[in-house]
Amino acid sequence: MLKITGYADRVSAMPGDAIRFMINCEYPDYQASVVRVVQGDTAPEAPPVKLVPVPAAIDGRYPGRPQVIHAGSFGRVDCERGFAGVSSLSLQAMIFPTTPQKGRQAILSKWDEAEGRGIAMIVAADGSLGIEISDGATRKVLSVGKPMLSRHWYFAAVSYDAVTGALHVHQEPQHDFPTIDDSGSASDTVPAGLSWQNAAPLLFAASWGGEDAGRTIGRALYNGKIDRPRVSGASLSLADMQALRGDLWSERLGGALIGAWDFSRDIPGIRMDDVSGREHHGVVVNMPTRGVTGHNFTGEDGMCWKDRPTQWSAIHFHDDDIYDAGWQVDFSLTIPEGMKSGIYAVRIEAEGEEQFVTFVVRPPRGKPGSKLAFLFPLATYMAYANEHFGTNDGLVELHLNRALVLHPHQQFLNEHREYGHSLYDLHSDGSGVCYSSRLRPVLNLRPKVEANHGAGPSHLWLFNADTHITSWLENFDQDYDVITDEDLHAEGHGLLRDYQTVVTATHPEYYTKEMYDAVHRYTHGGGRLIYLGGNGFYWRIAYHATQPGIIEVRRSEGGSRAWEPPTGEYYHSFTGEYGGMWRRQGNRSPNHLVGVGFTAQGFDQSSPYRRAEGAADPRAAFILEGIEDEILGDFGLTGGGAAGMELDRHDVSVGSPPHSLVIASSGPHTEAHVFVVEDMLFNFMGATGDVCDKVRADLVFFETPQGGAVFSVGSIAYSGALPWNNFDNNISKLTLNVLRRFMDPTPFPMPTS
Repeated sequence: MLKITGYADRVSAMPGDAIRFMINCEYPDYQASVVRVVQGDTAPEAPPVKLVPVPAAIDGRYPGRPQVIHAGSFGRVDCERGFAGVSSLSLQAMIFPTTPQKGRQAILSKWDEAEGRGIAMIVAADGSLGIEISDGATRKVLSVGKPMLSRHWYFAAVSYDAVTGALHVHQEPQHDFPTIDDSGSASDTVPAGLSWQNAAPLLFAASWGGEDAGRTIGRALYNGKIDRPRVSGASLSLADMQALRGDLWSERLGGALIGAWDFSRDIPGIRMDDVSGREHHGVVVNMPTRGVTGHNFTGEDGMCWKDRPTQWSAIHFHDDDIYDAGWQVDFSLTIPEGMKSGIYAVRIEAEGEEQFVTFVVRPPRGKPGSKLAFLFPLATYMAYANEHFGTNDGLVELHLNRALVLHPHQQFLNEHREYGHSLYDLHSDGSGVCYSSRLRPVLNLRPKVEANHGAGPSHLWLFNADTHITSWLENFDQDYDVITDEDLHAEGHGLLRDYQTVVTATHPEYYTKEMYDAVHRYTHGGGRLIYLGGNGFYWRIAYHATQPGIIEVRRSEGGSRAWEPPTGEYYHSFTGEYGGMWRRQGNRSPNHLVGVGFTAQGFDQSSPYRRAEGAADPRAAFILEGIEDEILGDFGLTGGGAAGMELDRHDVSVGSPPHSLVIASSGPHTEAHVFVVEDMLFNFMGATGDVCDKVRADLVFFETPQGGAVFSVGSIAYSGALPWNNFDNNISKLTLNVLRRFMDPTPFPMPTS
């Protein structure tokens, strides 16, 4: 089991920038050093792992210490003055519980877990609504006794009268079902004047577990939505609390309010706005999901929260949300002037265990060190961060067409769910994970890691598969800069414009509008793009405007997807942009950008390419110069061939430029390679790689305006063929031909009709 984990506060840095590293180490001490990552594949058939030591100021021994993650999202309101002198209290909200059977969960609480003192509206142990009150000695829990249904809306209200000691609980479903008895009230008493007051903040979806290194700890975490919470400093009748359900109330009721929160305000942000006039605004912790439908959503007034935000007035909290792990800093590295742009990692070693924290050194802004850039797909790495395919996905062995192997980091993540999820996982309540952060240890973003989805002999996916490209570049002494797509999102076309050629990684799947538009502007302004992957530019994502290092995806409408969002939750909460596949976003399909788009996936064996008609076109002569072979790439470290894993095909009807040339096409593929669902109106027999001609990867070339060009390989497995036979093979030679011509500044002429 892993005893060392760590992360950095940034992944991309330029000379002069400082990167802070946070390390969890259960050993007494550890050795830290810096390496430049060139090749991270440990397979015997691959070139030797190449991690080049780089002397750095942080080199040395450090004391180990455990650091923990406090996962779970909630809202926090610091409004102690609002509770001054308050004894009687009413708590209410519209709620949509998603795990009512889980046990005690705090919905609205002024409760100190350490003292065992306070008052809270809860999901009780029996799954019904309850009130919990205690002065630290006397503790009372009163519940309705009728379990709530999962994923249904309820009006939830509780009250305590300090004068009489009366407790009341009201649970009203928004929809009645003939055989379901889930509506009711309960009443009881406690000693009058019970002193429940404490110093805990008011929390939504949790109770207060104290502080740890500046982090609020949430306990009794609630799964589900909360809409229009209200807290009143009086014991209100049921009729009065029902009158507060809406957005308007009488002056009398308004005078009793401590706070009334409207979650439809600041949906892209982290604020929870109090609309009572008391200014008791709050913030969310650990990024619960916003831009979700409220109890009054009808779908008749539009599907975007920006159109009528009052119908998106809920927040969906999860007990396994995590944004910033908030660990204490162990050391900081300032990137020295002149440090070569590249992929690096801090290596942590102790008692035979080795871990890495990966980062990128980019060139100074506006001063590229090379004419070639490798585009580090950080957004995609974040999308897959800490994925649980091997332990969550019951269909994974059918996808892989082989028995599953659980690697040590996957076993660790299965036991440490607080490390968070990927965008392919489900939360503990079964809802899709639509936010992913890099401000936590990401255990599959480091050298020497194998993956379930990677085919043999290397069994690589994403980061280490991408080092096949960097090792290939260095084998041929090709200088290059490394830039991240997070930088591209922030800086746009200006980051690319001074490069002659940009090379992608194996799977640049997740793109924002800013990223897509920057690449398009680059290729249409004379730039050259070499797309060395498959299933790229597929999902539209959003970055948060104020919270660094977190992305969002809404897998709307269709596509090959791990989950689908509920109706009305197709638009990103961070930006209000429509989510889903880029091919459904106007003329922005991957085919428009790179000539090919996702067509099939299969994770067992890869196949070769065969020359196609476009290979004979004089425009493509430079690509196959010196290569006589008809079959290309019948070898490789990823599945034994150059075409596999995920495949892209050329298709003019989806946006591939009409003048683009198909140089080669792959096949046949195994029956485990399956046609994508977005291209099917009905399921049909014959949609697998052994019989379907659309299950293929296409090598495509086309010219772009102002002398630019694009070359695409349409296969994730392609890069695994580059190092085969010590880089001496027809795929390596073909790719080198393309790179050398693309680095030649001579413009590509646009073909004439």
